[in-house]
Amino acid sequence: MAANVYASATVDGDNQAQVLNGATIDCPDVATRLTAVPEQARGEVDKELAALDQQIADAYKRIAESTQELQQDPDFAQNAIAKPLEEKRSATLSRIATAIDRVGDRPEGLDKLAACTVRESGNNTSAQDGQDQQDGQAGDGGQDQAGQDQQDGQDQQGGQDQGSQDQQQGDEQGQQGGNGGQAGNGPVPGDYVDIKSVQPNANEPEPGDNASTGTFSSECGVNANGLFNSDNVIAAPGVSNGAHHFHDYIGNQDTNAFSSDEDLAAAETSCEDQRDKSAYYWPVLRLQNGKQEQDANQPGGGIEGNVGEIVTPKDVSLTFVGNPQSEVVAMPRLLRIITGDAKSFVNGPANANASWSCTGFEDRQLKDKYPLCPEGSDVVRTFKFQSCWDGRNIDSANHRTHMAFTDENGNCPSGFKAIPQLVQRIVYDVDAPSLEDGGKTTPLFAVDSFPEQLHKPITDHGDFINVFDEDLMNEMVDCINSGRECGAGAGDGGNGGDDGNAGGDNGGDGGNAGGDNGGNAGDGGNAGGDNGGDAGDGGNAGGDNGGDAGDGGNAGGDNGGDDGDKPGDDGKGDQQNPSEPPRETEPAEEPSGGENAEQPGVKASTPAKDDAGDAGKDDGGKGDGGKGDDGGQAAQAAQVPGSLPELEDRTEAQAESGSLAETGAQMWPAALGGVLVILGFFVLRSVRRNA
Repeated sequence: MAANVYASATVDGDNQAQVLNGATIDCPDVATRLTAVPEQARGEVDKELAALDQQIADAYKRIAESTQELQQDPDFAQNAIAKPLEEKRSATLSRIATAIDRVGDRPEGLDKLAACTVRESGNNTSAQDGQDQQDGQAGDGGQDQAGQDQQDGQDQQGGQDQGSQDQQQGDEQGQQGGNGGQAGNGPVPGDYVDIKSVQPNANEPEPGDNASTGTFSSECGVNANGLFNSDNVIAAPGVSNGAHHFHDYIGNQDTNAFSSDEDLAAAETSCEDQRDKSAYYWPVLRLQNGKQEQDANQPGGGIEGNVGEIVTPKDVSLTFVGNPQSEVVAMPRLLRIITGDAKSFVNGPANANASWSCTGFEDRQLKDKYPLCPEGSDVVRTFKFQSCWDGRNIDSANHRTHMAFTDENGNCPSGFKAIPQLVQRIVYDVDAPSLEDGGKTTPLFAVDSFPEQLHKPITDHGDFINVFDEDLMNEMVDCINSGRECGAGAGDGGNGGDDGNAGGDNGGDGGNAGGDNGGNAGDGGNAGGDNGGDAGDGGNAGGDNGGDAGDGGNAGGDNGGDDGDKPGDDGKGDQQNPSEPPRETEPAEEPSGGENAEQPGVKASTPAKDDAGDAGKDDGGKGDGGKGDDGGQAAQAAQVPGSLPELEDRTEAQAESGSLAETGAQMWPAALGGVLVILGFFVLRSVRRNA
């Protein structure tokens, strides 16, 4: 792991601390080597692994606070930092071995993973040389797996505190004016590259004859409500600050280190379809602009070098795709997947899965560089999760071996099953930083990281816990295997299932169909959007052009369609669109009695029920959502034969959907009756006079 070390000498009289050396603490990664841990021991082992992470973070802090000692004594790093760290790690590794030994076979060779070394990080040269190297590296995409990132010659390191932060890196860093990272641990200008200098490198395998080509999208927001913590319930359950950096969370709203499976299942969700309670989380992106966030003095935040303004994503898309060579099977409930490696700066790229790009350039992907996007283009982070499941486990000891990636042709390893692949795309509206002045003019941006990982882009990673309703998961699998585009986040709308919030063309039973063309919500559904579509039983067809409301439905919007019959009186017949101001309604007229009672000028096409729902105002269309000759007037009357149409706004409804001829046709029997009464009066009076 790495730390940047600063001298307290003044440079050019401007109180900027000069980077004299970059030190790295390089420790073997124990977690990835523990591939077999009995279930009974996992809780204890996870806590001990978290203790190892804390020990490394503490050692990094010691380096940052020991600038002069490191410069003056070449043995200081080994004697005062590496050896004490080795002793602590030896004790922790012994406890891990004992915990496993109690319920299984004692692991061999753990003691050999205790020793760590202190080495150069590569962030240690002067300002001008650093910028010259950045200019000369624009086309380089590949970088040293040990995290060198070709930064020999980069000045203005991550450690250029912007004058407002005291992140425990020493008083000498307090007046550094914003050059580089605020907290003394990156990023540096060498972490960035102009996306236009990168050659297209994104390739996808050709789909075979048995490919599953559909997509299912979930819409869960962008974490606008600001749900953050520095836990990781997958990698470090039961451990506060187990991640040592802050995560954005969308979807499940009760995701933290102490969340049980029951907590996750019972939680609220930010997803449009409430049947998706899955947890989606990733490290926050920050601007190194000197702003103190609410976590400035908290573990995982400013105390551990994660500082600056947290950027809310502009857009987040969650798309589940199929397999190029086969159909997919359902994910098991509570399946856990980690993609990428938060420690890959030192671990190397074996488990790294970072992908950075810019909108308009997404055929060019970067693993170990942040992109410099041209004006009008946004930064994009993409995670393509592992999509091959071992068919048995929802997690594994190292949180990796139960999952696998496909090969270059899209085939899963032997014994693994293809499941829907989560593709997570996160977009940020951030400007390209000004590298020439170390981010003074336009700040650098970087992901949160373990403090010793220096905010390197290659450390980016994502986490997912499947808490989909099983019926919705089965709908996803069917959609993908049949080659359709479905889900609440589908671009042209999808097909939501029962009780969900289906943002698309055909919302299922009880669904709320959102989007511009809200579509058809099933039983009890609300068809939203500009063109509300058809609502089924008990549904509300919303939007500007509300289509047909089924039984008991409310066809809302400017152009409300016909609403059907509602069985019984459940109080929804008079329900108004909450987005519209309350409308005055007239009391329903009593049906005229007698065996000869009829509704003049109206033909009923459906049997009578107790009450009718409210048809949307403005333009009451016919069954196809259009404006028929008899409009909403005939539609309402058809639901209650024997009564006059009950119009919420008689003048408007008649003017827009009925003709004068129709009105006269309905009124002439009453007029004739009145004439006959008057004529009878005169006849009776004449008879009396003659008598």
